[in-house]
Amino acid sequence: MRVHPWLLTAVALVACGGPPPPTPEFDAAAALARIEAQVAFGPRVPGTVGHGAMAAWLDSLARMGSDSVVVQRWTHLSADGDSLPMVNVIARFNPAARDRLLYLAHWDTRPRADSPTSSDPSAPVSGANDGGSGVAVLLGVMDALQRSPLPADAGVDLLFVDGEDYGAFGPPPVDVLIGSSYYASNPLPPARPDFAVVWDMVGGRDARFRKEQYSMIAAPDVVARVWRVAEQMGYGSVFMDADVGAITDDHVPLINAGIRAIDVIGWGDPHWHTPNDTPDKISTETLAAAGNVAIGVIRLWAAER
Repeated sequence: MRVHPWLLTAVALVACGGPPPPTPEFDAAAALARIEAQVAFGPRVPGTVGHGAMAAWLDSLARMGSDSVVVQRWTHLSADGDSLPMVNVIARFNPAARDRLLYLAHWDTRPRADSPTSSDPSAPVSGANDGGSGVAVLLGVMDALQRSPLPADAGVDLLFVDGEDYGAFGPPPVDVLIGSSYYASNPLPPARPDFAVVWDMVGGRDARFRKEQYSMIAAPDVVARVWRVAEQMGYGSVFMDADVGAITDDHVPLINAGIRAIDVIGWGDPHWHTPNDTPDKISTETLAAAGNVAIGVIRLWAAER
């Protein structure tokens, strides 16, 4: 007999009147190695060699680590008239289940290091934190769900979105949030997720996650759920009870489509949109906090439905 963490949580919930903290399951060292692998592809800008190699790598890992995979491919016509090949990869667990959660992270990288603090505004961004860390967290979640499956009536989709960082965030935004906008218009059956969480820039050294304004408007209970799990697991100093303001990120198209979505983002990374967004700036402690909370939220949701 195989006893799964979600079952232990459910038993404890009945016996003790409340759930214990979820058990840490996330491998931060493996996540760092996966960030290094992504950066080794080079810039993952739509239409580049590195972008194509990364898409194939994601597709392969998803097929090995999940119940089923959906690949969304389309061509995005940019404001400059360029035809950009786009790829969303969706790793699915229990795809027939109607009770579902959606996690997402963008896997593309910024074409230009255009931060005001950048030493070379024309250079591409390596994307270790901005792109790579969110992908690594989702892959770690995938590993955990493969090792210890959810009950058959609890479904999870891990959405690796393309084109988040291509253009200008404005206002108005132009040629950004491309993959999440496409998914919002082309969601997968059988049902809308109970809620969605974006994981973005979740590996930076000394990063702190604060409550984002659009998230608090659209789904304050989901924010409370995630931050409560973080506190229970001992990550309250990372998931701070503080506001960060409104951030335009991949949760916005989902919110506009009626999905209760929030953004977990390490805003304030000094290496954001600079050539210095490299793996040596990544912290396994930050990755562990984000990854264990991401898995813990799923485990408790599955047990409490």
